[in-house]
Amino acid sequence: MILSDKRILEEIEKGTIVISPYDRKFLGTNSYDVHLGKYLATYKDRVLDARRHNEIVHFEIPEEGFILQPNTLYLGVTLEYTETHAHVPFLEGKSSTGRLGIDIHATAGKGDVGFCNTWTLEISCAQPVRIYAGMPIGQLIYFAVEGDVETFYNKKGDAKYNGRTVRPVESMMWKNVF
Repeated sequence: MILSDKRILEEIEKGTIVISPYDRKFLGTNSYDVHLGKYLATYKDRVLDARRHNEIVHFEIPEEGFILQPNTLYLGVTLEYTETHAHVPFLEGKSSTGRLGIDIHATAGKGDVGFCNTWTLEISCAQPVRIYAGMPIGQLIYFAVEGDVETFYNKKGDAKYNGRTVRPVESMMWKNVF
């Protein structure tokens, strides 16, 4: 079950959903619009290796915007910091973003109950497109959880993405044993 706008407002009031900065005008019928933060990153190496730490280079989106190029993975970050203590958050692209040929996540659209951070975006594009810090980039929708949660994400000792950040975070796949 997806939460409605009224229910999202109730959960914000209760503190089970936190969005900062929050502006009521970005609350949709059953979602909340999030915006592109001012930092992007790209991987230093063109060929990535899942078993090693692939380093990234951060840069700030200039005032005049930045032109994304096809065949390059950009890591972005939401302007909004969020906390979700009783629901499963999903981040989806806005239709207006998709109609510009921009994908905001390759596979990682679902958060976990207890996720407390900004969202790293896995951005790619179909053709060159200029983007801007602060532009609407996606929307969060919230699903109800069936049953009790044993371990919240922010309480997991081995959670790889718990460190609060305003910059995109590279893949931590290399921390897995395989």
